[in-house]
Amino acid sequence: MADLAVVYDRVREDEKMLWRALDDLSVPYDKVYAPHLKFDFHGAAPEYKVVIERCVSQSRGYAIAASLEAWGVVVVNPSSVIANCGDKLVTNALLAKHGVPTPRTQVAFDPQTALEMIDASGYPCVMKPPIGSWGRLLSKINDRDAAETIIEHKEVLGGYQHQIFYVQELVNKPERDIRLFIADGKAIAAIYRSSDHWITNTARGGKASNCEVTPELAAIGEAAAKAVGGAVVAIDVMEDPERGLMVIEVNHTMEFKNSVSTTGVDIPKKIAEYAISRL
Repeated sequence: MADLAVVYDRVREDEKMLWRALDDLSVPYDKVYAPHLKFDFHGAAPEYKVVIERCVSQSRGYAIAASLEAWGVVVVNPSSVIANCGDKLVTNALLAKHGVPTPRTQVAFDPQTALEMIDASGYPCVMKPPIGSWGRLLSKINDRDAAETIIEHKEVLGGYQHQIFYVQELVNKPERDIRLFIADGKAIAAIYRSSDHWITNTARGGKASNCEVTPELAAIGEAAAKAVGGAVVAIDVMEDPERGLMVIEVNHTMEFKNSVSTTGVDIPKKIAEYAISRL
């Protein structure tokens, strides 16, 4: 058994690229399929020293990371970072605490209170679930009628996600945002994600192009990574014409398959090198 392992639950191109990077670095490692894992806290400890957690399922990845950490295994990223990044409310609270610029963000826990909050702050705004990715279930709310409809739908849908009303101002950005990659706490590459639609995620059709990592961009990204405790994360940044750069989200298990050729930076190699440094 190797000292290093990559835990995954789906083989995407990202995982294949990471494995190739580890092969190129001639580092022994194991590929571990997460659904086949089992832990006995009264049994023998895992023999791995470092594990790169690459699960698509956030809940599975969090549980695996927390379990491994109980035996002293170093996990990239640790369960604390998954918790901090996996919930947008927690992420934004930490960004605010550490003075990282973000769009105005508000949270309410009751439908009528949420409606009053949105009315008071003004339209348009964006409501999103606190937990989610790939630009899913984002709602652009242009007026009170839309707000009432979205809130009613969330009431009827029920469930934890829909009992928290997480609202951000709609930033007057250009038709793009920025995805900044952090490895070992340092900004290493960035892409623009451009789209005619207000949602610019590449998973929703946004087009990637290279973005220069300026000192200003590096500074805000590294500050955001530090705020959530993440050494290997991706930061979503928006450009406001008047206020400058603002952080929207931080991603704990970043995807990079479309960004290596775009930026010319070997992102999986940087991740692999960081993991190796923790052995």
